[in-house]
Amino acid sequence: MGPVEEYIAAAPEARRTALTRLRELCLAELTGFEERMAYGMPAYARTGAEAGEIAWANQKQYVSFYLMRTDVRDAFTQRLAAHDMGKACLRFRRVDRIDFDLVRDLLHATATAPPGPVCQADGPPTRPAGHGGPAGRG
Repeated sequence: MGPVEEYIAAAPEARRTALTRLRELCLAELTGFEERMAYGMPAYARTGAEAGEIAWANQKQYVSFYLMRTDVRDAFTQRLAAHDMGKACLRFRRVDRIDFDLVRDLLHATATAPPGPVCQADGPPTRPAGHGGPAGRG
């Protein structure tokens, strides 16, 4: 079992199906990306790139989906408006309400866009390990 499978297996049973679905979507849509663990969560970066563009996590109160591409986020402003969205974190407080169609579209847009700006103010790429959750300044 790899680290991402171990991460999912360690999550509460009620969330495992949703986390598995998020992973499946990432693997299917993010061609040319590498899956890795970063800052204690599954993350996806273009092959050879250091900065992750996508990540997701099982948090205490919600499942988070990190969209670090500011250009992709800006292109989806209207669809994201109905959701609990921070600078780079889309929060789903109930797993039965995860909008997998939106997630798939965000993943597809990320994968098909040329390399571009990555939000580093509240995404996994900049925070050193041991400084709390995935967000923040490194």
